[in-house]
Amino acid sequence: MKKVRIGVIGLGNMGSGHIRNIEDGKIDGMELVAVCDIDPKKLEKYEGKYKTFARSEDLIRSGEVDAVMVETPHYSHTTIGIDALDNGLHVLVEKPVSVHVADCERLFAAHKRHSKLVFGAMFNQRPDPHFAKVREIVKSGMLGEITRVNWIITDWYRPEFYYKTGGWRATWKGEGGGVLMNQCPHNLDLLQWMFGMPKTVRAFCQFGKWHDIEVEDAVTAYFTYPNGATGVFVTTTGEAPGTNRLEVCGEMGKIVVEGGSIVWTRNTVGQRKFSTTTTSSFAKPETWKVEIPASGNGGQHVTVLQNFIDAIRSGAKLVAPAEEGINSVMLANAMIYSSIKEKTVELPLDGAEYEKLLMKLVKGSKAKKETVSVELSAAEFAASASK
Repeated sequence: MKKVRIGVIGLGNMGSGHIRNIEDGKIDGMELVAVCDIDPKKLEKYEGKYKTFARSEDLIRSGEVDAVMVETPHYSHTTIGIDALDNGLHVLVEKPVSVHVADCERLFAAHKRHSKLVFGAMFNQRPDPHFAKVREIVKSGMLGEITRVNWIITDWYRPEFYYKTGGWRATWKGEGGGVLMNQCPHNLDLLQWMFGMPKTVRAFCQFGKWHDIEVEDAVTAYFTYPNGATGVFVTTTGEAPGTNRLEVCGEMGKIVVEGGSIVWTRNTVGQRKFSTTTTSSFAKPETWKVEIPASGNGGQHVTVLQNFIDAIRSGAKLVAPAEEGINSVMLANAMIYSSIKEKTVELPLDGAEYEKLLMKLVKGSKAKKETVSVELSAAEFAASASK
């Protein structure tokens, strides 16, 4: 197949970062031909190099592109995605796929109408070898039945200045949430990708604890899983230096992912079997310390984008199908809903009920922010999602 002609919709930090990767020749089989943004100043630097559009509708209907990357503020992922699919374009959407479950369902209904089109999500941490290897071990059954999962992911630190770089940031109307909807879609996606979805969620969100914002910037959540396992998820954008530690326990020991390493403290005998067969009051199973090799963060954005192009050109299996994005959205929605309603939430979450709550928050929003214009450097772009 010929090169895929692609258009980038949204020229903020993520959109401009992807364009740099494309211009640097990091993706084979594609040609960037068009860009779009509602801000004329952001279009100026691309005039003469690509077709420029001020409206996504015009780019989508221009006939210039085969596919689009949607890199706009969160709520428009749904509307632009639906428009692109209904007009016969392949779509790669930035995280989160949508702001809430009901919008995910609307977006996926559009893809169902056009199921031959490739529809992917930019979950760029799935290629990370650390998480890929943990998933492989869990899915293979080598760790045995999972009993507990803990993820402390508090190294998403953001200073106050960060929240001034876009009027849509950290507002119910603009983002639909805070750390759960901006930074943690990656972690929530990985959590369900490795361990499946929990059965219940009870969360405690703190809104504007560390910053002058109206949405959550600190969260502690407790999960229960269908097999009786439990989970704890802790995150914030207000803690420095922060921690990134994933710990998963199973019948055959404990795996810890932290500081670029994977260490499996492996039981030589399953914990339950040992408990029922030992004749000593204080004995423990013998363990082996197994260091599982993994280095780097994988190809990140480049790998996901290359995979998207390969799926269009040759039918490659998607690393991150967009439909799977509903799970991370549901987890984020459930945490916010649980915290505000002060109750345990059973999954799957009622999308219509959460949408009603969110629209009430949007209507009551009083956020007014001074904003400044900045553009991420290549290094900042790479670091922005490599936790």
